[in-house]
Amino acid sequence: MAPVYGSSRRAGSTGPWSMLRPGPRSALPHGLSWTPLSPLDNQALAELIARAESADDPPYRTTAEETAEYFVDPTYSGVAGRDDTGVMRAFALVRLRPAGEIYTSMIGVVDPDFRRRGIGRALLHWQTERARHLIGSERAGAAPGSAAATAPAHVVTTVLEDDERMKAHLGELGFEPRRWYREVRRPLVEEIPEVDIDGFLTIEQWSEELDEVVRIAHNQIFDGEYGASQMTREDWKAGRTYFAPSWSFVAVDHSGDRARVAGYLRSGRYEQDWAALGWREGYTDMLGVLAEYRSRDVAPALLTAAMRAYRRDGMDYAAAGVDSDNPAGAVDLYRELGYTPTQGTVLYALDV
Repeated sequence: MAPVYGSSRRAGSTGPWSMLRPGPRSALPHGLSWTPLSPLDNQALAELIARAESADDPPYRTTAEETAEYFVDPTYSGVAGRDDTGVMRAFALVRLRPAGEIYTSMIGVVDPDFRRRGIGRALLHWQTERARHLIGSERAGAAPGSAAATAPAHVVTTVLEDDERMKAHLGELGFEPRRWYREVRRPLVEEIPEVDIDGFLTIEQWSEELDEVVRIAHNQIFDGEYGASQMTREDWKAGRTYFAPSWSFVAVDHSGDRARVAGYLRSGRYEQDWAALGWREGYTDMLGVLAEYRSRDVAPALLTAAMRAYRRDGMDYAAAGVDSDNPAGAVDLYRELGYTPTQGTVLYALDV
């Protein structure tokens, strides 16, 4: 049998079927046959998500390569619900990632033909209980008195900002909004501004030689940010199916004896989204600038370098995702460069 969880370092003695035993509030709904979710289910999972996206028509499409990355985290727990013909009609997944604090993330989908039957609401209850269990197991397996044994823990998930029904369900479970994510987009037919940076700073094409020093800089930049953890080499290399090095750039400071990374921009090429969008776009996945360089126009220089690379390769738009700890969002930088805010999502969290 394929493992139900990833190979947790402290998985304990939980068997594969105990995850399906209902608690008082987390019973899996009748009408579907529920089994543990594993990487062997990935194709059926991708097909379920494709049906949902076809009905909901979000401005993106999820591929089987992306859903395969759901199973990368070392500790996860998931269920799949199938109808009488064996077709997957719903799934729920909880993933755990210990860092300075412990985070468990929840994701799930219900087939459009099986909605409004209470399945999604029941899965939210199940996921919340499973998340608490994974967090408890993580703490119990840690050395007594260690930081891991007492680390704050959070259950998180995201929801579209206009999905009042889902937000209400999360509120009933004790979740609260914590961060706001906003998509921004800019047409590339418009003039791309020139950004002057001082003579010791250069914007360089991403390269394998720079990759490791950028990882180290990334960890410095995001240290202490909500939900951030120190990226290992393995973490940094994971999830790069759509990474576009030719659209990615590094700001390098040459003022000292040794060159130093001042900031970086990492782009993704999501061709599977273009038909749904109705245009071609380059997407900024990550943008980071070290604190001491934030007043030196490093971020605008990186963004305009990416814009030119997108336009060179025939893209119609430049797009990015911006997050902040307030609903207004930190979009001023992007507005100044001609980006317009579009759709948004909200991260909800439950402290455990």
